[in-house]
Amino acid sequence: MSSRAAIRSPERRVDLLQVERLPDRSAMARAAGRAIGDELRRRLAGQAQVRMILAAAPSQADTLDELVGQDGIDWGRVTAFHMDEYIGLPAGSPQRFVSWLDRHVFSRLPFGAVHRIVPEPDAGRAASAYAGLLAAAPIDIVCLGIGVNGHLAFNDPPVADFRDPADVKIVTLDPECRQQQVDDDCFANLDAVPLQAITLTIPRLMRGDRLFCVVPGKAKRDAVRRALSGPISTTCPASILRTHAACTLYLDPQSDPDA
Repeated sequence: MSSRAAIRSPERRVDLLQVERLPDRSAMARAAGRAIGDELRRRLAGQAQVRMILAAAPSQADTLDELVGQDGIDWGRVTAFHMDEYIGLPAGSPQRFVSWLDRHVFSRLPFGAVHRIVPEPDAGRAASAYAGLLAAAPIDIVCLGIGVNGHLAFNDPPVADFRDPADVKIVTLDPECRQQQVDDDCFANLDAVPLQAITLTIPRLMRGDRLFCVVPGKAKRDAVRRALSGPISTTCPASILRTHAACTLYLDPQSDPDA
């Protein structure tokens, strides 16, 4: 097989990262959701509890719908975390990431525990407390996406640190990240998007034992290209996924730069 044919294969490996391109967005969501379900069942067969981190974004909705429909998972032995939250939105705001996760997954499954990031009244204290909850035991599974600027969680290029000493921190969101929230129809305009957020850091995410990264749509195509073929650098934070020993990146033809 020629090197060109290998690059265009729907399944390939880039450094340590396993990349899978599915025929369309629906097939991508089914494949990712079933793989996450299989991993949960496998782990629950051999350990008492599973701890997982979930991303909140429209790009993740189809995958979570597939996961919610999976059979044979004892959700009562699963503890859920989320990976970021805005600072400054009113409590109960539908734009809060935890509100999104409540609608799409937390209210639909009988988790044993759900740990929510609540920034009020002191965001710094909330970040420290959440770091403590995460550190109480290993994280088994992380379900994440990639932002249009290559971010993981809210680790935008200006604030991403591959050697970050913190597990959870307060960040200022860059303009491209904030514009994505408008483009995703989460906010009416840029002025409505908060300037700051609490986020899990990249080292904290990368310590997850098994990572599933789901990235549909043409808006993410350039970020995926930079993540897969550019340098491993905080200029594209998602490039660090190429160093994880057990991460699968799921793409559709619109997001895959080699399609």
